Amino acid sequence: MTTRASRRKFLKACSMMSIAGAASPFALNLAAISAASATTSATYKAIVCLFLYGGNDHTNTLIPYDQASYDQYNASRPTLAIPRDAALTANATGAVVSQGGHEFAFHPSLPAFKTHWDAGRLAVLANVGPLVVPTTRAQYQARSVKLPPNLFSHNDQQSVWQAQAPIGEGAKIGWGGRIGDLLMGQNTNTLFTCISATGNAVFLSGNNALQYQVGSSGPVSISSISGSIYTSQGTTASAAYRTLITGTSPNLFENELDAISGRSIGASQQLIQNLPPASTFALPNPSSNLASQLNTVARIISVADQLGTNRQVFLVSLGGFDNHDFLLSQHAQQLTQLNNAVNAFYGWLVQMNVQNQVTLFTASDFGRTLTSNGDGSDHGWGSHHFALGGAVQGKDVYGTFPPTTFFASGNPVDIGQGNMVPQIAVDQYAATLARWMGVSDTDMPLVLPNIVNFTPRYVPFLL
Repeated sequence: MTTRASRRKFLKACSMMSIAGAASPFALNLAAISAASATTSATYKAIVCLFLYGGNDHTNTLIPYDQASYDQYNASRPTLAIPRDAALTANATGAVVSQGGHEFAFHPSLPAFKTHWDAGRLAVLANVGPLVVPTTRAQYQARSVKLPPNLFSHNDQQSVWQAQAPIGEGAKIGWGGRIGDLLMGQNTNTLFTCISATGNAVFLSGNNALQYQVGSSGPVSISSISGSIYTSQGTTASAAYRTLITGTSPNLFENELDAISGRSIGASQQLIQNLPPASTFALPNPSSNLASQLNTVARIISVADQLGTNRQVFLVSLGGFDNHDFLLSQHAQQLTQLNNAVNAFYGWLVQMNVQNQVTLFTASDFGRTLTSNGDGSDHGWGSHHFALGGAVQGKDVYGTFPPTTFFASGNPVDIGQGNMVPQIAVDQYAATLARWMGVSDTDMPLVLPNIVNFTPRYVPFLL
């Protein structure tokens, strides 16, 4: 009888939190975070994952520009090719020695990316994607090696990109969270090690350092724990509600929920007390949700000392990249938002003088087909990505950009329709970022178990 009553009380408390507008993931994700103190590292570092949901069309994001390559690109997707005109010329890279002297150009909507490229702080990683082991086109066609699960599926590939190991949708642990697990000991306050400004995602879930969620405008608080819930009850009802969700209980589950809620409230209040206003950093005009997410990240970075953090992992995102149709117009709109928000964020890092201590990098579900379906491109595999920061060895393309023969028959990485087998594994991309953050070679398999399958382990785009 007592057990049933306690269970009913526990469920009632959960229900009350829902009715009152509690940010339940925000609260519950604090469950496994330790409050223990640790020695603080002398140098702050952070990585910011910018996930492009939907699968970015990489072929129009970084365009083959030398005349022979451009002609093949244009012939391969005549309804989707970006004209090789003055607007594109302004974004051309010039000859890239590491790619045999071939030239490339950023999409016309990415002029700031070209500026950062010229300054040597933006790098391109060519043909990145999830792999279990190094894989050739012949091995893929023969299914003679283990492949990532459910290729070309949005949900699965989002999870595969973000997870510690490529097990598809349903993964519980992410490689960003595992970096947090290993480095949170460098933070005197571990609550703010892994922070998402874009909702719940596997990327920031670790064994101990679980993700702390904020909204695009800042901390998300549990509603109705202060002030007045009902005008007739004044502050009495609020105080009673707060006691209900934070008090102690003889019931194990209810007591744990109350402890989590208490930590959530305390963390929110700490962040609110320290966080400067959004106006501290001037938003681009026009602004966007992505710019607001990055603004919140910048504000949190600006008070890292007050929060007791020396290592942080962030997640932000921009959707709208599943362009099966209207690719030319919709892709340009999304890339414009990307360009303006990322450029503003780098400016904020410079304003704080931490541009050498923060690295932003892109990720996406997958690349897309070179060939057109008429008005768009379809789901693919490998894709090109960007890394930006003062520690980035920029003005270069890492990996092997598909040669000009990619846009003709017989390319060794094309598995059909200009769909590429990745030549840089997500594991290698992630391991490079993890090592820069301070994860040792010995501990790297704890972050990325399949990294042992790849040689070299790292891509040298970071100092």
